[in-house]
Amino acid sequence: KSLLTVHFVESSFMLAFLRDANTSQSVIDIFDGLYSLIGADAFTELFPLILTDNGSEFSNPKRIEFGPSGKGHLRTRVFYCDAGSPFQKGAIEVNHELIRRIIPKGKSFDSLTQEDVMLMMNHINSYRRKKLGDLSPFEVFQTFHGEEILVKLGAELIPPQEITLRPSLLR
Repeated sequence: KSLLTVHFVESSFMLAFLRDANTSQSVIDIFDGLYSLIGADAFTELFPLILTDNGSEFSNPKRIEFGPSGKGHLRTRVFYCDAGSPFQKGAIEVNHELIRRIIPKGKSFDSLTQEDVMLMMNHINSYRRKKLGDLSPFEVFQTFHGEEILVKLGAELIPPQEITLRPSLLR
């Protein structure tokens, strides 16, 4: 299993999705699911563009950009970072480091469920950041996009005293 992470730069809010395999179709299925879940207008607002690396899981950009038909209504744009230029999406690395506090490098994702991943992301998104004026990514995202979208995404704010960023969270 592998994770697809989706990072919103302005808020540092991140979504994560567990996939059975690291395939192009698994990524397409996630974006199609998000489009259905939140609707066309919210999808277009949240995903005006998708910046990614050149991994094979993003090898079918037209299908992500245009949805099931692969043509017609443009719902987002996919752009690729330059090879060997991780700084072009460096803000995502802080959240990846927080994920690794909970799921150490080398630990398999095979025993995880999507519910585990949601719990982990709720804790990470509730963790306050200096760069956000001591607000959490959840709170900043809510300011930009509203509570309704967070409810649709299954995101919940964890009280500061209950946040756990250790492997014990998923035991």
